[in-house]
Amino acid sequence: MRLARVGAVASAALLTVALAACGSSEKTADKQTSSTDNKGALVGVTMPTRVSERWIKDGDSVKSQLEALGYKVDLQYAENDIPTQTQQLDNQITKGAKLLIIASIDGKALTTQLENAKAAHIPVIAYDRLLLNSPNVDYYATFDNGKVGEQQATSLLTGLKLLKADGSKGTAKGPFNVELFAGSSDDNNATFFYNGAMKVLKPYMDAGTIVVKSKQTDFKTISILRWDPATAQKRMEDLLTSTYKGGAKVDGVLSPYDGLSIGILSALKSSGYGTAAQPYPIVTGQDAELASVKSIKKGEQYSTIYKDTRQLAKTAVSMADAVLKGQQPQVNNTTDYNNGNKVVPSMLLPFVVVDKSNYQKELVDTGYYTAAQIDK
Repeated sequence: MRLARVGAVASAALLTVALAACGSSEKTADKQTSSTDNKGALVGVTMPTRVSERWIKDGDSVKSQLEALGYKVDLQYAENDIPTQTQQLDNQITKGAKLLIIASIDGKALTTQLENAKAAHIPVIAYDRLLLNSPNVDYYATFDNGKVGEQQATSLLTGLKLLKADGSKGTAKGPFNVELFAGSSDDNNATFFYNGAMKVLKPYMDAGTIVVKSKQTDFKTISILRWDPATAQKRMEDLLTSTYKGGAKVDGVLSPYDGLSIGILSALKSSGYGTAAQPYPIVTGQDAELASVKSIKKGEQYSTIYKDTRQLAKTAVSMADAVLKGQQPQVNNTTDYNNGNKVVPSMLLPFVVVDKSNYQKELVDTGYYTAAQIDK
């Protein structure tokens, strides 16, 4: 049995039906929009960076789907520069955007822009990254990020053969040397990934089955600012130099994002891993970026979390369309995503763990990538 899909809704088709069939009990604050004055309205879309392949896909998908519904779109990328993103949002508000879809660089850095949007009666949808410490966030479209972390950790255990693919106990006994990486400390999702992963790994750590030889386990120490691959590579190099001397080997690395995983693998390769005599450790990831899918096919990176950004875009666009028409978007979580000021009504999407055994089925057969792209 292969690693299973996660979440109650297992396919895009079912998600589409759910979006069409259900309505949210949450109402847009202050009835900021009406059903009569937003045809062809301008929607401001801000994405954090073009450095990550996934954000390009997200931006393109949101823009094309909004335009297909007749809306005008101002799509901006801030290249991981907070002042640039604040300026982009200010410009979109000044241009008369009727709604903002924001994937933030730093979820705490946009309070003023959110206040300005509120004053201009512009609803805000947080896209994949929760906007923090503000009451002026209407909806949130994302994946079940706590479960993402749990499944990254479970995949690590499966790769180490401490668990079988069906979740039952595996044949390996350990102990295994594992190092931990976390995402950017200014991204709320990174905390969800970390907490979910630690929920799964801590019993194995307490039992000594998994040993973090560096003793670096707290979120602050292991986090990688801005999800930067070069920073992850440097940290892995430092760990290998400081901790893995005298023949000790790394058996596994918990990595929350594919870009970090590629950097980690580069450091490992430079230290002699990736040969028949010393294969790569089990390295996890997230986002099914093309470089990592190729790496998985070659037997380097072990797994990734595939989050279908086409469906995330579809969800955000469906929310935006409903709000702009004075309707109530569908949500499926009104309890878990507290931004420090309010619980933001959220729509959580399913995801899939992908490894060498199922990348063809999940990524090629579904049209996310072509076989030629992966084989190139």
